[in-house]
Amino acid sequence: MAACRGFIATPSGDIWALDTIKSQLVHFPKGDPAKGELLCQSKSRDPFDIPCKLFAPFALAIDQQNRIWVSSVFGDHVTRFPASDPTKAETFKAGFAGSGLAVDSLGNVWVTNKLGSSEHGRLKQLEIAAAMKINFDNDPDALNRAGKVLVPALAAQTSGWEGGSVTVFRPDGTEASFSPVYGKGITAPWAVSVDGNDNIWISNLSSASAGVVELCGFRPENCPPDMKTGDAISPPGGYVGGGMQMLVDVGFGPAGDVWVTNKWRAPYRPSNPGFRRAVGVGRAVRRLALQTRVEMDHAGRREPSARRLRPSAGDRRHGLHHLQGHLPSDRGRYDWAFADPASSGRRWRR
Repeated sequence: MAACRGFIATPSGDIWALDTIKSQLVHFPKGDPAKGELLCQSKSRDPFDIPCKLFAPFALAIDQQNRIWVSSVFGDHVTRFPASDPTKAETFKAGFAGSGLAVDSLGNVWVTNKLGSSEHGRLKQLEIAAAMKINFDNDPDALNRAGKVLVPALAAQTSGWEGGSVTVFRPDGTEASFSPVYGKGITAPWAVSVDGNDNIWISNLSSASAGVVELCGFRPENCPPDMKTGDAISPPGGYVGGGMQMLVDVGFGPAGDVWVTNKWRAPYRPSNPGFRRAVGVGRAVRRLALQTRVEMDHAGRREPSARRLRPSAGDRRHGLHHLQGHLPSDRGRYDWAFADPASSGRRWRR
């Protein structure tokens, strides 16, 4: 194993994970570590000679027909295979630099493409492939070399045709008529998750101003009036504020709250990624609230004490209320702050 990511648990209890660097799969039947196995291993030193049609796999999900779907960072396709036999892999054309992947309750598959679906994205993907193949800066790590090309490209992207995109597949593998989805605040999409209403939430790893985008899913009856699948429920720039910036994972808690993580403090510096921040977006009757947990930065420095952020006029129209909390001590306690229109801005410490 080299770089493990993308863990999932299937309904049968199996655990699957990805090795991005070696483009292989890890499988623990029934979650038993003693029965772990490596699948799709390549015996070649050539990073482009890969089995199972995986090219730096990034995320995976299982659908209702027990099929595994996998995105590839340095590919322009997603891979699908039966969970019972990964060698029976087939691919479906998507955008460039595949990232997050999620399956909704109807079996539709939503895939985020970091570099979008345009010619600009294709050329940037070729540049990344060249960086993997050619050691241009004396760095033996091919994946690290590729990242030095990818991350600045993402930081420069804006919402629109030459920005990031989302490819949507129906359960039979055909692409939805409205796919790819671009614009709507989608700049450099990283992760994607499906909420209980089958609506779609997307994080952006690009700039401090890029927010979380919410799209209407395949159940438009759960969307605001007159919206159709693929339309943006979130405001034009996405949900922003509360210290959110350079976003990566997005997911849901048992109560339906949306949780988002920051990757780096903007502006991004490859040698100094700074601190990470976990952000939650609590949802109740379409009123949103942001929760923030700030960890130590790379040097162990603490951020200033908790402070309230003033919502913009646009945020107030969409019911956003911001409250930011930071580490109160060096003992690892976190100051959690929560502001909700129905809670009079209650705060508590954990």
